[in-house]
Order: sequence, then structure tokens, then C-alpha cells
Amino acid sequence: MKLVTFLNDDAQERAGVLIDNDQKILNLRSSNEFNGRDTNPAFLSVLALIEGGEAALDDARRELDAPHPEALVEAVSVALCSPVPRPPQIRDCLCFEEHLTQAYEVLRKVKAAGEPDPEAALAQYEEQGFYRIPEVWYQQPIYYKANRLSVIGTGHDITWPPYSDILDFELEFGFFIGKGGRDIPNDQALEHIFGYSIFNDISARDTQAVEMLGGLGPAKGKDFDTGNIIGPCITTADEINPYNLTMIARVNGEEWSRGSSSTMHWKFEDLISYVSKSETLYPGEFFGSGTVGGGCGLELERYLAQGDVIELEVEGIGILRNRIIKHD
Repeated sequence: MKLVTFLNDDAQERAGVLIDNDQKILNLRSSNEFNGRDTNPAFLSVLALIEGGEAALDDARRELDAPHPEALVEAVSVALCSPVPRPPQIRDCLCFEEHLTQAYEVLRKVKAAGEPDPEAALAQYEEQGFYRIPEVWYQQPIYYKANRLSVIGTGHDITWPPYSDILDFELEFGFFIGKGGRDIPNDQALEHIFGYSIFNDISARDTQAVEMLGGLGPAKGKDFDTGNIIGPCITTADEINPYNLTMIARVNGEEWSRGSSSTMHWKFEDLISYVSKSETLYPGEFFGSGTVGGGCGLELERYLAQGDVIELEVEGIGILRNRIIKHD
């Protein structure tokens, strides 16, 4: 099942299910009403559906078995929000070793280019281990908490923050917690995943480079309105194998990057088990995978420009599409 949040004619958020090869949306609340059933609180939002657990999913499947024609909406006729427009929490993790390796290679080159003898400087940096993956990354999952209130969905414009000159995309996907819990064992962690979505972690690279010197983590390099993009839907966990998905990034129709979730070093169950130590996880929380190898402009040494259209595609989920705009 592919769940979405869309705006109805009155610009109200509604929970729906993509059907007919993602061409139509079944409005769950309307279907329930047209079928003469009592109001189902689980259909008030996708978050409510997640919180409702397996019983709520069963109710949604019942609506799908007999979709009321008047509850069907053409997908192209409505705006999609993020599936959970205001997640209770967002954590973005670093699961892909190749991304880190390639990003550090570029950073070494950039730093060496500013030296009198760039070639000698680069050789020295490599010999001394500058910009190398820190050993702690291999010992435990690393993550930061993103701004859960600056989330947009597919089709919405990304506003370039005026304090930055270098903007970048990041090809990621992630999962929403379904069943909450604390101190979750690794071998039971996948049972706590509700479903999967695509994540574009837009980054102001020049701002990020300066503030990371402070040793605390990303701030304004990541935190600005429209900087977190999740969508276009949540594919429920029963329909997808998260560890064998093709991941593609395109800019203005040109393929920039192609990777696979099979290359993850840290798996999602590792994240859940680690983060839930002495900390309760709640339904609707979102975890990002971090960037797949080659999945950002930093690694490719190519960056975004005004008007660019970014498409992130993850097999089994769909395409997350957004345009970059600048305000004068």
C-alpha cells in the first residue's frame, strides 16, 4: 500500500492511498463516509493511520477492496504534501560508507587546491589521513536531528536560502516508525517499521563547511524552510525489501547518479536498536538513511542552480520531484 497526504479543494490535508499505477488516489475519509460507516479516526491523517497500527491498516485495506467511485481523485489534479507533513521527529543517519569515502576525497582535493603545491599537499593529506572516515563511524551509527517543521513534499519548490552560494541535493530514503518502543532488540527492530519513503536532505554546502568546524553538527547548512523533502508516499513495509533498491538522481532530466540500498553498511535495524537505547521511539518518527554513494553534488563536484528540477527515484516507492527557486 502506498499512502499519501494530499490537499483537497479546500486546501485541507487528507489521507489517501495511491491506486491504478499511482494515477488515482482513494480518499480514505471520504470512502469511509460514502460507504456509510462511522467516522474512523485513523483516516483523519496518515499519522493517525500509523498510530492506529495493524487494525487501522486493515480498515484501509477494506476501503481498497471496495473503493467508492466518489472518493477517487486523479493524482495529477491535487498537490501532494509530505506523507506525514509534521513528523514527531526526524533523524538523519550516515549508513553508506561509499558516500563518506568519496566526500572526503573531494574535501582533500579542495583543501589541497588552496596550497602552493596542490599535488604535494594532497599526497601529504592522504598520507596523514586527513579527511578520513573517523573510526567511531564503524563502531556505532551516527546521526543528527533535522528540523521536523520545515518538511515539504513532491512538487513543492525549494527556496534557496540567501545566505548560501552552494546548494546541493542528497539522494536518500528512510522509514517511518510504526510500533513505538524502547530498548528494542536488533532482531526485532524491523517489526517496528511502518513503511518507507524517499528523502532529499537539501544542504547549503558552504554554510555547512564553516559551521561543522565548531564540532557540534549541521545547523543552518541544513535548517531552512523547504530544506527537508519527504515523499511522494509511504510504501508500507510489507511491500518492499529495503536492502535491494535501485536509487537514481536526475537533474533537469539528466541522470547524475545511480546507486543501490544493497551497499548500506548500517542497516535500519541497527539504527532502531541503537537509537532506542534508554529512549522511547514513537509512531510517525522518520529516520533517513544518509546519502547513497555518489548521491550528491559534493561527491560529483557538481552543484545546483536556480530553476533546476531534481528528481530522486527509489525503486518500489516512486519519484520525489522538486524545483529550485531564488527570491530577489
